[in-house]
Formats: sequence, structure tokens, C-alpha cells
Amino acid sequence: MFTGLIEAVGEVVEIDSMSAGFRLWIATDLATELAPGDSLAVNGVCLTVVASNAEGMHADVSPETARVTALGSLRRGALVNLERPLRLDARLGGHFVQGHVDGTGHVEEIRREGDSWWVTVRYSRPLAPCIVRKGSIAVDGISLTIAGADDARFDVQIIPYTWEHTNLRAVRVSDPVNLEGDILGKYVFRAIEIAAKERVSGA
Repeated sequence: MFTGLIEAVGEVVEIDSMSAGFRLWIATDLATELAPGDSLAVNGVCLTVVASNAEGMHADVSPETARVTALGSLRRGALVNLERPLRLDARLGGHFVQGHVDGTGHVEEIRREGDSWWVTVRYSRPLAPCIVRKGSIAVDGISLTIAGADDARFDVQIIPYTWEHTNLRAVRVSDPVNLEGDILGKYVFRAIEIAAKERVSGA
């Protein structure tokens, strides 16, 4: 479990193809605090550390993870958001983030307003139940609040601190991003969905 509060921004140094999937080599100052077997959210995707040293860490990406997330589009030099799992004795400053991406979206527009930025993300129809105005969403692992939404896109406003301390400063229009809806909202939607099916079957 994560919070969506990014601890560090790493850089993809190498991407090595494997017989199934690929291995990421990420340069980060967090590497010295990581050990093989540790979980780490990379752009909001929960991965397992397979090796680490003073220079960086390795994580494997399976074919399925590459298919359903934006990790498959990463290139050398890309900036990635990193977060270690939530400790049970820590404050929850963002929202509950599982690291299980619901789908991907694409950045449609970036515009500045004063010292902040507006980012518009286009998403696919199946993600609609996760998109709620004033609700929480993780965009590349960043805990954000949806400021406005319609059936195809949503807006988030990014404060200067978040802009400077995440990979958003390097994002460009048309770039893919990982999206994970609020887990509480997903459970509510699922409960309503089941109740509706039971009413139909019992009619």
C-alpha cells in the first residue's frame, strides 16, 4: 500500500529485454535504502526490487504489466516517480494507493496559471467509474484531486512543489500516464453494481 506522496524522482538508465518482459535500471538516491524483494512504486506501479547498489536499482516488468500500464513506453533518460510502501506507523498524507493501475490515459493539455499548472488527461470509457470530481486519483503514482471531469477527460491542478518534485515537470502533451482510482470509490461502485444485478435477477 502506498500514499501517492512521491519520495524521489529517478532516471531510467537502461532497459534490458528479457525472454519475458524487460528489466529496468533506475538511478536513484533511494537505492541504498532498498534491498532485493522490497516493493517500490514506479510511476504508480508496484514493482519488486531485484537488485540494488549505490548507483541505482533493478526491477523486472512482466509482459502483462508492460501491456496494461505506461511502463512499456519508457525510454532511457525518462524520469520516474518513486515511492516506498506506507509504514503502519506513518501518517497518511495522500490517499490509499495500491500500485495496481486501473488503466492508462494521455496528457491532452498542459497550461500554466500563475505559479501552478493545469493538466488535462484523456482517459478511456472503462475508467469512468474511477473519475469523480473532487475525488482522488493517482496519476503516475502522484496523489491528486480531480478538479473537473467529463466522460472523456479530467483536469488536475498542480502546485509548484508537486511540479518540481515529481516527473510532471518533464511530461509533454500526448505522453501516456498510469491512472489508479481511489480504492474506496471502487469498492462503493462494485457494491452498487452487485446490488443492481441482484435486483434485476430477483425481479
